[in-house]
Amino acid sequence: MAVAIVIALLVLGTVIFHLVSPWWMTPLASNWGSIDNALIITLYICAVAFIVLNLFLALALWRYRSRAGHRAHYEPENARLEKRLTLWTGIGIAGMLAPGLLAWNEYVTVPADAAVIEATGQQWQWGYRFPGGDSVLGTAAVAHISPDNPFGINPRDPYGRDDILIETSELHMAVGQPVKMVLRSKDVLHDFYVPQFRAKMDLVPGIVTYFWMTPTKEGTYDILCAELCGVGHHNMRGTVVVESREAFDTWLSEQMTFGQLLARNEAAKNIQLADAGATAMTGGR
Repeated sequence: MAVAIVIALLVLGTVIFHLVSPWWMTPLASNWGSIDNALIITLYICAVAFIVLNLFLALALWRYRSRAGHRAHYEPENARLEKRLTLWTGIGIAGMLAPGLLAWNEYVTVPADAAVIEATGQQWQWGYRFPGGDSVLGTAAVAHISPDNPFGINPRDPYGRDDILIETSELHMAVGQPVKMVLRSKDVLHDFYVPQFRAKMDLVPGIVTYFWMTPTKEGTYDILCAELCGVGHHNMRGTVVVESREAFDTWLSEQMTFGQLLARNEAAKNIQLADAGATAMTGGR
């Protein structure tokens, strides 16, 4: 009897905690309401199963407790009950899977008018790349990474010269503009995640992954790495600023292109060579 009461109180306390808990989803700031719906449907199906099964367990413990004059009936098989359990379990599983599959189909179907942003992860920071005026990202590979080329862009690819490079942790997006996020990793597994966007995807070394989303509310949101990537994992954070198209265009125009980076590096090398030559001519004086 005591165990049955404890189980019933556990169910009641769980429901109350769920209803009054402050720990809930952050306000949605993207087009992915379907992901929220899939999660909510899953939670409600699991909640119904939790409540029904635990209350049934409490009822069975109370009703069939050991009492004088009562004898247990042994029934090893019950085909009718097993069919019912299989049917309702199948309905529950289908109810949880179907919304997620529908959302996933939309999640990986990128609109034709989507802009492209590449996010590159490394221990333990983010970097971003936008296509330039040609609207095409240049090819990139880990083999091309160097202190002068931190994004690993192929210097022989003409499409990469106008690529816009963001080496800070702050990313900007235009509100209402669909965006295809192209994801690369320089070293280990990372995961690009903005809770308010409900959108996330692993960055896998050696391959390129992607997803798309449309930011719908202006504001500043945290970018998190949602994959344990080493001792500095907790520090791998960034921010995404969702702003008007005018403000976004102004910000983007102020950033450096890959061609400008190459020119700056070349100028720095020429200065170093000139300084070294001058030093040699004066005998180091």
